[in-house]
Amino acid sequence: MKILITGASGFVGHQVVRALGDEHQLYLLSRHPAKARERLGTEHHYLASLDDLANLDGFDVVINLAGEPIADKRWSSSQKEKICHSRWHLTMRLTQLIEQSQTPPSVLINASAIGVYGNQEEQPVDETFMLRQTGEAPLPFPQAVCQKWETLALNASSQQTRVCVIRIGLVLGLCGGALPKMLPAFKLGLGGPIASGKQGMSWIHQDDLVALILFLMKSDTCSGVFNATAPHPVSNLSFSKTLADTLSRPAFIPMPAFVLNTLLGEMAQLLTQGQYVLPTRLIEAGYRFKFPQLNYALTDILAKKSY
Repeated sequence: MKILITGASGFVGHQVVRALGDEHQLYLLSRHPAKARERLGTEHHYLASLDDLANLDGFDVVINLAGEPIADKRWSSSQKEKICHSRWHLTMRLTQLIEQSQTPPSVLINASAIGVYGNQEEQPVDETFMLRQTGEAPLPFPQAVCQKWETLALNASSQQTRVCVIRIGLVLGLCGGALPKMLPAFKLGLGGPIASGKQGMSWIHQDDLVALILFLMKSDTCSGVFNATAPHPVSNLSFSKTLADTLSRPAFIPMPAFVLNTLLGEMAQLLTQGQYVLPTRLIEAGYRFKFPQLNYALTDILAKKSY
């Protein structure tokens, strides 16, 4: 198949490229094609911009994983603009290219995030949860970003193109995401719960995330929104304890909410708030998780030197 992947150099993207291997013809969008070629291999085709394409005729699949990392920098006005533009503009352009195609791709798999649900405290949510509409009141920033992102992607849906939006949780791996940032403190026995510790942490092993992307790519009957999270979300307190136990370390030093609010400002809500998200539609579609339980997922990941 001829597949276009955006965000191919990222934490998740490079693993998707590796999983697809040389069985497919891959076109990889990257702001730095030379660096991407060095990392991902010379056998693929590289694009610096979607402006190089008039349409997506001939492409079978589009996997859109691009986006400025949401938790790497404090949310200044300029950083918020980067976060939004990197998601909205690219997704809008992909939708336009699909609409301009005579033979469009059969599927668009588009990333989103569980931040779309907002702070749900201890209430479990799945894809049937009714989201707040943007006109009702100002939404928290992560919700506003994700809701518009999903709408732009779903606009590409037609009889010829099915759209699968994946709401991604905390991705566990060693070469990106939050886990490598957490490990130094936990290895020193300085880790612990954040704020109340009751907030949900909906996580997923990196191998399951890559596998479910390929599952949705091949499943002709799958379309709409899917939660890309393991079936057993945990509290922040439980996550901290499980990580510490896996490392054979204690976890009793809490991080008060006011400290994070001072250090991170508005971005602190990513850590002090949370959701217990269930992947109901994925399970109903027949996907079976390789790592449904957190302790097995962390044990597998930490046994690797890198990934």
